[in-house]
Amino acid sequence: MSAAAEPTAALLREALERYDEVAARQGVARLPELDRWYHDELPAAIAARRPAHVTLPELVRLTEWKMARGVWRAPNLVLVRGNDPDVVVETSTRALAAVPHPTAPVATLATLAGVGPATASAVAAAAAPDVYPFFDELVAGQIAELGRVAWTLGYYARYAAALRERAARLGADWTPTMVERALWAHVGGKAGSG
Repeated sequence: MSAAAEPTAALLREALERYDEVAARQGVARLPELDRWYHDELPAAIAARRPAHVTLPELVRLTEWKMARGVWRAPNLVLVRGNDPDVVVETSTRALAAVPHPTAPVATLATLAGVGPATASAVAAAAAPDVYPFFDELVAGQIAELGRVAWTLGYYARYAAALRERAARLGADWTPTMVERALWAHVGGKAGSG
């Protein structure tokens, strides 16, 4: 999408307001419930912990959310479930201690079994939505300067920087996570027709 074809601030605000409705139209029974948990409960749970971290059950549920919103990859979910609970806490503690480094939290979390840059970014976005957007293919596809989506840390770094820059252009009340959600809703999620 060229800069000229970029959705206006008004269109993005409208899309963000329709996010829950668009999520409900995806035809995935658990997506609305998982989405509410991911956006409303998980960030508060992470913020309440000292030091900040996620647990294995949270990582599993977050992975289920990510797959419900995108592509279901059962083998990855099996790998995520197989992580040692203590290793998840230790790894996520180290990762979230690295906030606001642009990539260190995602790189650290991606060392867990079944966790790639997208799942890792979901943890980072829940913990620090003002720094990290969730890495979503539909959103990345709307940012022409990024080129073809690559599930790598380098691509995520460029993607996150582009969404942070767009949030800054939209105004102080926007975060990269809000931009990501708005762009996802703008195209109608994986079901299309936003």
